[in-house]
Amino acid sequence: MKKTSLLFVLLAAIVLMVSCDKKDTYADQLDRERNAINAYVVKEGIKVISEEQFNAQNHTTNVSKNEYVLLANSGVYMQIVDLGVGKKIKKGETATVLCRFDERNLLTDSLQLTNNALYWSGMVDKMMVTNTSGTFTASFDQGSSVMFKANQSTIVPEGWLAPLRYINIGRPKTATEKIAKVRLIVPSSKGSENSKNRVTPCFYEITYQRGI
Repeated sequence: MKKTSLLFVLLAAIVLMVSCDKKDTYADQLDRERNAINAYVVKEGIKVISEEQFNAQNHTTNVSKNEYVLLANSGVYMQIVDLGVGKKIKKGETATVLCRFDERNLLTDSLQLTNNALYWSGMVDKMMVTNTSGTFTASFDQGSSVMFKANQSTIVPEGWLAPLRYINIGRPKTATEKIAKVRLIVPSSKGSENSKNRVTPCFYEITYQRGI
């Protein structure tokens, strides 16, 4: 009888734990995401500026002041570190863009994906980007994309496309010229397929270079 009672208690505890997990709603996950983003902004001493100020500053963010613009429609925070050489992708144009990136999980405050590591040094994430009347769409190349391998999807996160309205996409011709570089805080709704599925906000540092 004692063994039966103990087994019953253990089963009841397991059922209770499962029930508690089921109470973790999507709204709860979104709350955790917002809290993680806000905590990161505070921890890193980020100065958030409005789009109006960003526009008044000729679409620049002051890196020395650690400024990020909050893009209200997407919830993406963006810091333009370097505008880059070359020109913007024109309306009606499709271009090959090469990216190096670090992806940091803001819930765990840990680096979870990168193609800057030695293991991936021979692979630069390549995407085909099209500008249709100011709206950017893009897809990853399956054969040369760490993001594709991690997410099993060619879909480029919307957060990655947000800077393309402002940065130049070119190729350096001298040692002093730099390619475009940005830092982004991307909520799950504008992130990778894994981020969407797990409701995980991410911090990115990304460089953009025109492919051949």
